[in-house]
Amino acid sequence: MAMRNLNHYLVVTDDLDATRAFYEDILGLRVGDRPPFTFPGLWIYLDDRPVVHVAQRDPGRGHMTTPSSDGPPTGAIDHIAFEASGYDAMTALLDARGIQARRRTVPDLGLRQIFVKDPNGIMIELNYPASE
Repeated sequence: MAMRNLNHYLVVTDDLDATRAFYEDILGLRVGDRPPFTFPGLWIYLDDRPVVHVAQRDPGRGHMTTPSSDGPPTGAIDHIAFEASGYDAMTALLDARGIQARRRTVPDLGLRQIFVKDPNGIMIELNYPASE
């Protein structure tokens, strides 16, 4: 049995609208179809795959209510990374919107990276080819 691909990650939020705007307007992903779950949320797509699931936090419990959240909230993920293109366009967009981001180049690889937090404090790493 082998892993084949990362399917999705789940963001728990207090602000669905701000989360949607960040992933659509900044990262260029799109909100798409989502099953009719009993809790509010979004599925955000990269091409034809829903790679970011978003669920509204349940204020009474401090986290959302789904089958995977019967226990205490999970933690310890530092960041989520995407392969990307259009480094110059992204830096211009972030600067124009006044969004703080950290930039670096990976030694020996020349890979350029941008680190930016989504509205929920999740660090998003964007990796751009050295050829850009």
